[in-house]
Amino acid sequence: MRIKKTDFLWIFSLSVLLSGLLAFLQRGGWLGFFVLSLPALTILRVSSAWSNGGRKLALIVALAFLVRLTFGAATYILLPIYGYADSEDSQAGYYYTDSHKRDDQAWELAVSGKPLAEAFSGKYSSDQYGGLLALSALTYRSLSSDAQRPLLLILLAAFVAATGVPFFWKAAERTFGEKIAWVSTWIFALYPESIMLGGSAMREPYLLTFSAVAFWGFAAWRDAAMSPSRATILALGLSLFGMLLISPAAAVFMLIVFAGWTVLSRRRSSISWKVVLVFGLVFLLGLLALSTSLNRKGVFEDASPLSVLNSWLQLSVKWNAYQIERESGWIQKLFDEMPEGARLPFVALYGVLQPVLPAALIAPTLPIWKIIAIARALGWYALLPLLILSMAANSNFSRDLKRAESDRNIFIWLALLVWIWILLAALRGGGDQWDNPRYRTIMFMWQALLAGHVWIWRQETRSVWFARTIACEGVFILIFTQWYASRYFHIGGQMSFVVMIAAIIGLWGAIVGGGWWLDRRRNQTRAM
Repeated sequence: MRIKKTDFLWIFSLSVLLSGLLAFLQRGGWLGFFVLSLPALTILRVSSAWSNGGRKLALIVALAFLVRLTFGAATYILLPIYGYADSEDSQAGYYYTDSHKRDDQAWELAVSGKPLAEAFSGKYSSDQYGGLLALSALTYRSLSSDAQRPLLLILLAAFVAATGVPFFWKAAERTFGEKIAWVSTWIFALYPESIMLGGSAMREPYLLTFSAVAFWGFAAWRDAAMSPSRATILALGLSLFGMLLISPAAAVFMLIVFAGWTVLSRRRSSISWKVVLVFGLVFLLGLLALSTSLNRKGVFEDASPLSVLNSWLQLSVKWNAYQIERESGWIQKLFDEMPEGARLPFVALYGVLQPVLPAALIAPTLPIWKIIAIARALGWYALLPLLILSMAANSNFSRDLKRAESDRNIFIWLALLVWIWILLAALRGGGDQWDNPRYRTIMFMWQALLAGHVWIWRQETRSVWFARTIACEGVFILIFTQWYASRYFHIGGQMSFVVMIAAIIGLWGAIVGGGWWLDRRRNQTRAM
């Protein structure tokens, strides 16, 4: 798909119109918006053409950009009017406290005249690692030095988020074929939580795009064997370096993914010692940067990186369990009744279910927050069955798929790491409806890839276990919704929480056990 001269004409015209609209909403700053939007739209168009995804991919990239920018701009305008009057974040047009703090501190740094390196000094509470704060301050200092304009950072985030789409598609198509690539890319571009994060000055849109670029670089490096191109090396290096600046944990996790992938793809003989050295250095730097940041105030006595991470995770889990218990009366009652050893699994499961769809449907709140809550929960509950089946889609009973053994092993590896990350996010964020899903979304690219794979697996095998998994989720949603309805509106009799959980587990057992028995009986009949 080639770029024509007329493309640059409509890009220029669209940049003028987009800048005018944003300047109107922000009451000034047209030139800054134009200087950012012109190269942004050009890069999106060029990257779409480069990926050879045709008009279909160009449409996905355009939608990814527009929905994020529209959501970010709409909430910035509507929250001060229809949001909570007693919330500083809401009245300022932010739905994330972190983005509000970072935006304010970025403006403070931008107009202070201090070097941008101050962002990495630890003096600013809004950014633990400093990379995104420095970028936000640079944006203000260079494009809007006369006034703080949050829509400028929203425009930047939406552009960065959309830029990752063509890289992700090209990497997925190159590695697993068009079928999985298309489904995964639609999910990657239009997942509600990702749209929300991409429509605000948060780190996740940057990390997702860096992940997509690194994925493409890794896929190209594997195909190139011993002689990767400069573009491949540059893509891998810059993306991993960008992740180090924004979240060293994401960079470390990405290297773990690639290392396992390399071993499972059985190409160990093609690994260059230079590549191993670079990856090892990035891994060590990421581990060191992460542990140093976590122990910046000298909280942990043992300063070794692994000890700091272990101590920090234990304290985080205890703190979040305490927060869950303190903020909810019925959970506090449950904690008092259950054995202490069952509390940690409960916190993990409760975190995995966040944002809880029945609560989003029933719990009373303002209309604008009701819409946001339902959209976020629907997105997660649509994705969850696909992730639950991600192991089964590569197990022994799916051997009829004409796919290489190494691909099955790679998908099992990805599923294992994705669930480890989801559980870590659940333990770290606990029952928090915002931080927990946000942490989980940092590695959403691999979740989208797994979901696309499972969806194609379902189409190819017509597996009845997909419907059974949906039925299990439906049971949970229906029973939990009735429990919330009886709690808030006294509709129907209210079961005790223990009885409700027993009913859900009992019906799950009937669906799974009954399904297994039917399959076994059907197989025995065929064998006769």
